[in-house]
Amino acid sequence: MSDDGLTREIGSIRSAMVGPRRRRSQRDDAMPEIARIGAAFADRRIALRLTQQTLADLAGVSRSTVQSLERGSGSINFGSVLEIADALGLHVDVNATAE
Repeated sequence: MSDDGLTREIGSIRSAMVGPRRRRSQRDDAMPEIARIGAAFADRRIALRLTQQTLADLAGVSRSTVQSLERGSGSINFGSVLEIADALGLHVDVNATAE
């Protein structure tokens, strides 16, 4: 295969890897709430003068888990959220919304 043919083939592979753009999902609608929760956890951690690593150690999770929660990434395990909340002295509560 010539260099020109190889270049075209690599370009085709890259185009196929990109794929179609992701559609907005229902999960995206929850992102502002997740970000708000993450900010509240970060504020509490800072008020307690804990580093992310110290909080992670206290909660039994990784530092990247604490970081993901504080960023509001939404990809964190709910059990980890509860462990972090407990380490921060926070209570997670669920309330019904008015219809």
